Amino acid sequence: MSLVHPRALYTTPYITSHGSDTLEIEGVKFTSRILAKNVEKTERVFPYVLTIGDALESRASSYEMVAKQLILNAMGDVALGSSLNYLQRHISQQYALGTLSEMGPGQLDWPMSEQRQLFSILGDVETTVGVKLTQSMMMVPRKSISGMIFPTEVTFTSCQLCQRKNCPSRKASYDKGLNRKYT
Repeated sequence: MSLVHPRALYTTPYITSHGSDTLEIEGVKFTSRILAKNVEKTERVFPYVLTIGDALESRASSYEMVAKQLILNAMGDVALGSSLNYLQRHISQQYALGTLSEMGPGQLDWPMSEQRQLFSILGDVETTVGVKLTQSMMMVPRKSISGMIFPTEVTFTSCQLCQRKNCPSRKASYDKGLNRKYT
């Protein structure tokens, strides 16, 4: 626990424009048919960046034994997931919302290149929570995630539309019927 320092930044903008495969938030356009479909019945989304910091990553890289590195990496993944669950509960309680789902750049048809647009809505992410983007749109520290949290009637998980088998990060089974609804 001494290596995990969760920090999150989110904002509460309204969606200013919906399209079949786009949405606009505060003048910033995002392109994703799946994201647009997920938020077509809502007016507000919660863009966010969340990190557990770089202490765990630094400690893991200091070990020569790969097994120790892998164990710390797995613990970091759990801490990051728990932190996201906490953030979702906070938003749900703060804004009196029911079921929430989330989706991030690089998932399904939402291009990773739109990471910069997401960060622009949040302001100075690096100063506020210590997360910066590389040229290839990867976040540093690595144990960081970003995306949009949104209210839904039924919980949505990107895994439900992903056909990749044996994924160690899978949170839900592939749902062929749901996939048809999005195509």
